[in-house]
Amino acid sequence: MIKTNLTVISKFIFLGFTYYPKVEVIVFVLCLLMYLITLLGNIILISITILDSHLHKPMYFFLSNLSFLDIWYTSSALTPMLANFVLGKNTISFSGCAIQMYFSLAMGSTECVLLSMMAYDRYVAICNPLRYPVIMNRRVCVQIAAGSWVTGCLTALVETMSVLHQSLCGNSIINHFTCEILAVLKLVCVDTSRVQLIMLLISVLLLPMPMLLICISYAFILSNILRISSVDGRSKAFSTCAAHLTVVVLFYGTALSMYLKPLAVDSQEIDKFIALVYAGLTPMLNPIIYSLRNKEVKAAVKKLLIRNPLCAF
Repeated sequence: MIKTNLTVISKFIFLGFTYYPKVEVIVFVLCLLMYLITLLGNIILISITILDSHLHKPMYFFLSNLSFLDIWYTSSALTPMLANFVLGKNTISFSGCAIQMYFSLAMGSTECVLLSMMAYDRYVAICNPLRYPVIMNRRVCVQIAAGSWVTGCLTALVETMSVLHQSLCGNSIINHFTCEILAVLKLVCVDTSRVQLIMLLISVLLLPMPMLLICISYAFILSNILRISSVDGRSKAFSTCAAHLTVVVLFYGTALSMYLKPLAVDSQEIDKFIALVYAGLTPMLNPIIYSLRNKEVKAAVKKLLIRNPLCAF
C-alpha cells in the first residue's frame, strides 16, 4: 500500500495560513522568534545541568530530557514551515511528511509520559525525602527516561504507519502548516474507523492515564505539604512543584483540545493556531518557567556567566 501512495502522491501541498495572507508574515516572525528562543533557552538549560555538579539530581536529569525533546519537537514542527516561507514554496515530499509526522508524534508522546514521571519524582522527593536518593537512584532515572522515550517512539510509529498505509486517492492538499496527523487523516478516502480506534486508544494511553498519575501524585504531595508546620518549608515545597504544574497545564491543555475532541468537529483553522501554541509556545516557555521559578537554576546560570563573561553577550 505504501508503494501505491508513493506512485499516486509524491509530495503534499500545505495550505498553511493562505486564507489569511496578512497574518502569514506575522505568524512567520512569531514562529521564528519562538524557535530561536526555544533553542537558546533549552540549550542553556541542558548545558547548566551538565556543567553544574549541584544540578546532578533526578529532577534536573528529567528536565534536561524534557529540554532535549522540546528542541527536537519544535524543530520537526516549525523548521519546514519556516524554510518553506523563506523559499517561497509550500510543499513537502511524501517521505518528508512521514518523517515530520513521526518525529512530532514521537516527541509529543514522549513528553506526555515524561511529565507524569516528573510528577512521580516530585512525589517521592516531598513525601519520602529520606528514601529519595535510594528510590530515585541513577539506574532508576535512566530506566524511567528510556521507558518514556521507547513508549513515545513506538506509539508514534504505530500511528504514523496506520495513517500513511491508507489510500489517499491522489488528494495531496493538507489544510495545515505541518504534517499533523489529524490533518493528513482528512485526506484518506476510505473508511478510517480502524485508524481512529487506534488513535483513540493511544490518546487515552498517553493523555488521561498520565494525567491521572499526575493528579494522584499531587494529591499526595498537597496532603504532605499541608502537614508541614514551617511556613518556609511549605513555601519551598510549593515552589518546587509550581513550575512543573504550570508546564503540565500548558502542555496537556493544548494536547487534549487537539487529540481528544470528536473528529466530526471541523475546526481546522482553530487547530492551526492551537498547534502553534503546542509546537512553539509551550517548548519556548518550559525553560523560562523552570529557570524563573527555580533558585538552583538561576544560581547555576549566574555562576556560568561569572566563569564565562563572554556568554552574556
